[in-house]
Amino acid sequence: MTSKLADLSRHSVIVADSGDIASIKAFGAQDSTTNPSLILKAASMSNYAALVEDAIAYATGKRTDAEQRIDLAIDRLAVNFGTELLKLVPGYVSTEVDARLSFDAGATVSRALRIIDLFGEAGVDTSRVLIKIAATWEGVKAAAELKKHGIKCNLTLIFSLVQAALCAEAGVFLISPFVGRITDWYKVQGTAISGPDDDPGVGSVREIYKYFKTFGYKTVVMGASFRSTEQVTALAGCDRLTINPTLLEQLRTTEGAVPRRLEPGDIDTSLRRLALDEPHFRWQLNENAMATEKLAEGIRSFAKDTRTLRAMVHGKLAAR
Repeated sequence: MTSKLADLSRHSVIVADSGDIASIKAFGAQDSTTNPSLILKAASMSNYAALVEDAIAYATGKRTDAEQRIDLAIDRLAVNFGTELLKLVPGYVSTEVDARLSFDAGATVSRALRIIDLFGEAGVDTSRVLIKIAATWEGVKAAAELKKHGIKCNLTLIFSLVQAALCAEAGVFLISPFVGRITDWYKVQGTAISGPDDDPGVGSVREIYKYFKTFGYKTVVMGASFRSTEQVTALAGCDRLTINPTLLEQLRTTEGAVPRRLEPGDIDTSLRRLALDEPHFRWQLNENAMATEKLAEGIRSFAKDTRTLRAMVHGKLAAR
């Protein structure tokens, strides 16, 4: 009998959710995603010291002020990890723009263009790079602008259908709706969850998937932020699934069949398109307490890890 991971891969593209290069080699993932938290964790490991030192050396010689050198070093570091990850996967790697720019479309576009340029300098085929941006109103506007430059984006921190629909309407390449963080929120509110089929996190991705297929959107749906293998297998058939190494290992070492749960032909003709101009988008998001809270919390968390990473980089730059 085959492993659950092998059977799952018949239905969905498997993506490794990690910045740890060594941990990805065993799983045969097609793509890889990173974020500031994963980069911070990986940059703290001794076996990646050379990647950190290269980023510091690259920024040291630039004729910019201290803050700009720190930003440049962090972008270079993310590109260094992304470049190594692209050697291990045949598909895409997602590299995130500074979360502190989540409400500044222009600054997000500028940083994304620099990241793409840095990948180009490293000899990478930039068509394999996805720029990862938080799914705020401004983030989606930035993604639409980057699309004009031929740059594909991964819109992250998706907690609601209205965020997903705005991305799809803008022609965003891929979205990452979060499962586990939605589940966490509802558990804190006292919601009893007996299994994946009444799990609000799983239900959110299923709702988004059906909405996209019903209206013919081409945006890729990639389920993310899983707490258990049961959540993962409950979304078998989703376009992509990004899974952390712990759960990937559990799936790889467990035998069993994984039935397909999401089908592209499962459409709902009773659905109506959401109103997606700015006032309607902001109001619908505001009315969803869970999505509003988890989006803000996610941006703050990534920003906190970015500040920690900046402090580490600042110390190394100052020591030169």
